[in-house]
Amino acid sequence: MEDKKIVYSGIQPSGSLTIGNYIGALKNFIGLQDEYNCLYCIVDMHAITVAQEPKDLRKNTLDVLALYLAAGLDPKKSIIYIQSHVPAHAELGWVLNTMTGLGQLQRMTQFKDKAKKYTDVQAGLLNYPVLMAADILLYQSSFVPVGEDQKQHIEITRDLAQRFNSRYSETFTIPEILTPKVGARIMSLKDPSSKMSKSDPNKDGYILLLDSEDDTRKKIKRAVTDSSGEFRYSDEQAGLKNLINIHASFSGMSPEEIVKKYENLGYGEFKEDLGEVVVEGLRPLRERFKEIREDKAYLESVYKEGAEKASYLANKTLRKVYKKVGFIPR
Repeated sequence: MEDKKIVYSGIQPSGSLTIGNYIGALKNFIGLQDEYNCLYCIVDMHAITVAQEPKDLRKNTLDVLALYLAAGLDPKKSIIYIQSHVPAHAELGWVLNTMTGLGQLQRMTQFKDKAKKYTDVQAGLLNYPVLMAADILLYQSSFVPVGEDQKQHIEITRDLAQRFNSRYSETFTIPEILTPKVGARIMSLKDPSSKMSKSDPNKDGYILLLDSEDDTRKKIKRAVTDSSGEFRYSDEQAGLKNLINIHASFSGMSPEEIVKKYENLGYGEFKEDLGEVVVEGLRPLRERFKEIREDKAYLESVYKEGAEKASYLANKTLRKVYKKVGFIPR
């Protein structure tokens, strides 16, 4: 790899991606490819921290890979691979587990939130941040593009890297958060106080990248705005603000320009137009996805080559770690 700083990012293959993933992450990934050495991982090992149907997990993994490629990630510029194809993730994860305090993991906000949803909490859910730290540190990553909800995970990653470096000598690069230059945080269409998520029990709360054009339009029509009837871009009108952010992300117009255009037209006409803006914006990606997803040989060549390149880098780090902790070289 050329001597550029390394950016690392992963997306879970637990169902299809939403337009929130696209606006907040995928669109930004494309631009990073020329500026940095990028690794884009499909984190299937993280996905099984909650029970998955095996055939669905396999399908979703290939769907996410095809969406990465359809969105514009280029395997000649970036390393695109599947997490479970690089055993070094689990191996470094174990070493880091031996240096992580139980209390530190139990205090993680995401763990506490998820633990409330399940009666029988598995150890994998608790140890999730340690595996995430291994993902990032294996590649000497300088930057990780994440949203607010993942900041704690980067803090624990930095903490573990510093702890290892001070105990055994300099080994890991200390990663930093890379704040996206563009792309607002997209909220649920039904509850604008929470982030758009494919795990939302209300299917009208999110738009999947692979939804049909009709479903996309219908979900936008059903999206909450508010009862004031005024067309403003403000936190007091969170539902409308969210829809304006979606419009801006696809149309390239500024929120101010959108407000000016629709302030005398009302919500109905705005939602009608927004449906078309999103459908048109996603059409090239959806068409490209179909072509790529049907080309099994191409997908296999991408993930195999990606795993080879990722393994080469990961194993360099793992060899150093194993030597420093006192393991006999293989």
